[in-house]
Amino acid sequence: MAGRGEPPEGTPEGLPGGGEDEYRSVVFDESFVRAARLQEFSAQERMGGQSRAVRSRPSWFFRATSKPAIALVLLLLIAFSTAIYMGIRHPYQPPAVSHPEPLRMTVVPLAPQGPVPGGDAEQLFAHSPAAQFRVGAAGINLPSGSKTPHFSEGQVMAALSIAKDYLVSSSLDPDVLTGGAVRQVRVLLDPDLMAQFDQSVATPADDGRHSATGWLVRFDPAKVALADPRIRVHGSMSYSEPGPEALDVTADYVFVYALRPVGDGPHTADASLFTVRRELHFRLDRDDLRLSRTELQVSTVEAGPQACSADVSAQLRPLLAGERASAQGPAGTDPYATGPAAEALCGTLATSAQPSPSG
Repeated sequence: MAGRGEPPEGTPEGLPGGGEDEYRSVVFDESFVRAARLQEFSAQERMGGQSRAVRSRPSWFFRATSKPAIALVLLLLIAFSTAIYMGIRHPYQPPAVSHPEPLRMTVVPLAPQGPVPGGDAEQLFAHSPAAQFRVGAAGINLPSGSKTPHFSEGQVMAALSIAKDYLVSSSLDPDVLTGGAVRQVRVLLDPDLMAQFDQSVATPADDGRHSATGWLVRFDPAKVALADPRIRVHGSMSYSEPGPEALDVTADYVFVYALRPVGDGPHTADASLFTVRRELHFRLDRDDLRLSRTELQVSTVEAGPQACSADVSAQLRPLLAGERASAQGPAGTDPYATGPAAEALCGTLATSAQPSPSG
């Protein structure tokens, strides 16, 4: 079989090496071909009498096959420039993480003006301002909730329910009242408040920040016992929306306890009433609503009968049936002392707040 460069009849005569030798000096490399500015006319264009077989191609013409590549390059340049611009300007800042402020608390003992009335618990309740109060959690009624600009009706009711749970756990649970368990109160708090709560329970101090009695109601179980487990409760609850991220709930309730001294003395059977008013301000953000917890912001407590000189940071110290308050005032306050300022406050328990003598 003949080679590619040799026709079957062999090399033509008179042309050594064939006709190829005549054009061996002409080399059409790739750069030459790409630089050519000729383009063949279409068949219809060639039918014209004056048409040439080829036409010149403009130097600015780009081959159609290069357009997607150019578009891709432009797109990459735009994306890269945008990334550099955004990195320099930092237009989007991560949302600030808010942390609740430490609880601010005030605990005010209320001293009686005479001896504490004593007797049968049922009779004492019947002849006191608490005669018409409801018993236990039934006395904590939730207001009808409606949606706010940024929270649904369901979320508002959830906030009110969480606040009620806190009141029940911290004011009515027998284990909490007797100075025992505190976990049922702690789990309802925002985690950022737990360290303050733990310090208040472990090492209470009358500094407006770390009184255990600012968080809950508790008595000394070695001295005081409940004479009647049916605690009388009355008060109100309201809510508001301070901003798009949280709800505020304010609870103002009075709790009346029938107490008796521990032991077998002659007056241990006599009960007396002890009144605690708690005004608590809660804030609940969306995470709190979702996780059934709350941020306790402000706690104001008025409780009596107690002596003004009693240290009530760890426990409330009721004066029981027949006891009187001493003439001694609150503990002294040193304005030159460093550290948090102590709030040495005391009030007088109005006679009308005690059971009437007919009781």
